[in-house]
Amino acid sequence: MPDRLWKVGELAARTGLTVRTLHHYDAIGLLSPSGRTGSAHASGHRLYIAADVTRLHQIVCLKQLGFSLEQVKEYMTRADYDPRAVVRLHLEKVRRQAAELAELGDRLEALANTLDAADAVSPDTFLETIEVMTMIEKYYTPEQLEQLKQRKEQVGDARIKEVEAEWPRLMAEVRTAMDAGTDPADPKVQDLARRWVGLVNEFTGGDPGIFKSLSSMYANEDNVRGMDVPAMRTMMEYVQKAMSAAGITFAGQ
Repeated sequence: MPDRLWKVGELAARTGLTVRTLHHYDAIGLLSPSGRTGSAHASGHRLYIAADVTRLHQIVCLKQLGFSLEQVKEYMTRADYDPRAVVRLHLEKVRRQAAELAELGDRLEALANTLDAADAVSPDTFLETIEVMTMIEKYYTPEQLEQLKQRKEQVGDARIKEVEAEWPRLMAEVRTAMDAGTDPADPKVQDLARRWVGLVNEFTGGDPGIFKSLSSMYANEDNVRGMDVPAMRTMMEYVQKAMSAAGITFAGQ
């Protein structure tokens, strides 16, 4: 059976690329048609063969991985170039994107449930949702978000509500101790520090990467879910002193 051949217009139609793009690849020496119609007579039309299609697939994969055309050309001429490695890299990226889309789907589903449960949702709710989504994606990797999702399922909604109610109470007690000038080495303050550490550890699950992302978010943002972070930072400094006095550390540190 003769090998399949493609004219430039046919290849463009099959791949979704433009004829102009394929001509450009040819002009810069990245991908040139290897076959011709009929014999190798100079007047024959240039045609793409199966090997050219394979090379085009590699080019598209590398471009989607973020390579420039110059980098693609250089990479594909290296002595250690391995087409299988390119496919594996592309597969990993696609899987990461799938995980990110799944996470976004969960958030949109939660928003949809909120909309179903309310007669009307204020613009502030949408703004807060966008802000939280953007902030979370800024500091947490897709893998960490998946871990947090699994921990949420393990802990359960009841415990999550308990923790959400506990944080304001704990911060109020820490603020009271600070305002009273209580020494961080005081046993009562150290007990507050243990409760603080316990809640953080419960969120991170002892994962050092998640702890680092959490710390980075609170170090760089002034508002997290409506929380006054600068005020919280002063409390955290106070709690850190109590932790040092008691020899307490966060899990994963």
